[in-house]
Amino acid sequence: MSQVFGIDIGGSGVKGAPVDLDVGDLAGERLRLATPQPSTPEAVLDAAAAVFASFDYQGPVGCAVPCVIQDGVALTAANIDDSWIGSHARDMLAERVRQPVILLNDADAAGIAEMRFGAGAGESGVVLVLTFGTGIGSALFHRGVLIPNAELGHVEFRGMEGEQYAAARLVERDAMKLDWWAGRVNEYLQHVERLLYPDLIVFGGGISKRWADFSEYFDTRARLVPAELRNNAGIVGAALAAYEASNGAP
Repeated sequence: MSQVFGIDIGGSGVKGAPVDLDVGDLAGERLRLATPQPSTPEAVLDAAAAVFASFDYQGPVGCAVPCVIQDGVALTAANIDDSWIGSHARDMLAERVRQPVILLNDADAAGIAEMRFGAGAGESGVVLVLTFGTGIGSALFHRGVLIPNAELGHVEFRGMEGEQYAAARLVERDAMKLDWWAGRVNEYLQHVERLLYPDLIVFGGGISKRWADFSEYFDTRARLVPAELRNNAGIVGAALAAYEASNGAP
């Protein structure tokens, strides 16, 4: 493999870097810009193009976004402006960077990275990768194959969306006590288990770096392990998806 550029767009930041796909890590320091407000596709993709332009790179580009993506079109928008819905975001970014672009859901990108280079590597059966941040992202795999756009953070749970009940922002922004939050997460994990019966759950997102502080509160049938790539997973997974698409992988 070689270096491929990855971009990860989130509700608070747009970050990117070339990725060394031989080792599954960034090939250098990433650049992060604040997500423009309002976070319209035009403004955010301008920021993504600015991140890309700061590196000396030519070739395929992978970009992860907090949207359901089908054929390069955003069908939903989570924690970014609703004007993303229906936008031809892949073509819009390709026009800005003048390179071939692969666009995919941000949790799917993180999951792809964990399955190739991280906690899910070599795992068969049903694997669920969950990312806890502003919301809850999910990526579902069966025998290593991605089932895209799972969106399990939006399943109804206790009269609200799952991510409203158990997202990491409740700790990081709303000052909920860690043990109280972990108890909520455990309820959510058990609910998701009853829907899918995964063999392995990979717990990701930036808060996973505090795994030792809250993992004792979890009680799941499935094996439950912390993610390994954490905040770089979206960039790495986006770059890997772009590489595979450019080389004819399904």
